[in-house]
Amino acid sequence: MGDDTRYMMRAIDLAKRAEGYTSPNPMVGCVLVREGRIVGEGFHARPGTAHAEANALRSAGDEARGATAYVTLEPCNHHGSNPPCSTGLIKAGIAEVVYAVPDPNPVAAGGADALRAAGITVRTGLCTDEARHLIRFWLHHIQQGSPYVIAKFAASLDGKIATRGGESQWITSDAARLRGHDLRQACDAIIVGVDTVIADNPSLTARPNLPAGHRDAAHPLRVILDSSGRVPIESKVFRSTTPGKTLLATTAAMPALKEQALRARGVDVVRLPASATGRPELEALLEALHTRGVLSCMVEGGGKTLGSFFDAQLVNEVWAFIAPLVIGGNAPGPVSGVGIEFLRDAFRLQNTEIENLEATMLMRGQVVAKSMEASCSQAS
Repeated sequence: MGDDTRYMMRAIDLAKRAEGYTSPNPMVGCVLVREGRIVGEGFHARPGTAHAEANALRSAGDEARGATAYVTLEPCNHHGSNPPCSTGLIKAGIAEVVYAVPDPNPVAAGGADALRAAGITVRTGLCTDEARHLIRFWLHHIQQGSPYVIAKFAASLDGKIATRGGESQWITSDAARLRGHDLRQACDAIIVGVDTVIADNPSLTARPNLPAGHRDAAHPLRVILDSSGRVPIESKVFRSTTPGKTLLATTAAMPALKEQALRARGVDVVRLPASATGRPELEALLEALHTRGVLSCMVEGGGKTLGSFFDAQLVNEVWAFIAPLVIGGNAPGPVSGVGIEFLRDAFRLQNTEIENLEATMLMRGQVVAKSMEASCSQAS
């Protein structure tokens, strides 16, 4: 690994420290290097706080003059809650800026041009794939105008999520469940169907292993899909002692009295158009979440809910936890829905990674867009 790559990967590692805390802003890291030595480091911690470049410049002090800045995202060129990072780098006397990903936000873009106009050497294209993956939620939000959707499920080797008697806790290892909480922490919202709430009565909170001072009490947003108001009022997700906010997505079929009872508990109830199956229309749900500033959603179950997202081709990424056990029988699987008829239409993953979590295997990867599959098929 060359020095350039090492410094940029360090900046990416710094940015990851704020995972789950920067939305609706991207995670950004910055490393300042002078004469082969790191003299300053910084990352963007939370919305409204100093940007990564400003924090790195502050830590470097006078040693920033003549240094090279390695930044995961093109320095911003606009004045929002913070002054332009491009201006800060220029004033500090930075000699060179290396950034991984151009800023696609037209409001903030133009930092590279401003730096060049000030006589600063600018390079880009280093560790682009890694940096894009770091901010994939934010990029999707900017470019697609919709939340990034991750389907997460846990199953046995033979693809079962429960025994024939309905027992499901716990199929995976303790390490796997903690890894699942990492994903909850990273995402803005968790989506489950009402059957999951009825069967498991989950709290849907994130990272129980973190000290209380390190958690955001309103994170993540819990979203329940319930077309007709079957969810029990006494569910854990509605209790005042459970941290966070809950949104219930329903249709016109929910009784008004049930809606009033939920709102009295602080639940945000949104009525959406019903799909052909009578369930809340998922595109409308994602649009509603987008207007609320949600950049990313984790769909955690059950099988009908996961299946409906796949059927609607709304899944961008998959996290599949596979446990080393066999259940057998006619127990349910993690994804139902209509499904596909031909293997050529199956959802395929790219950029896959595999983790071993106390024997439980996690396979994760991004869903290949159908348009990309069609292009590849035509090219071959």
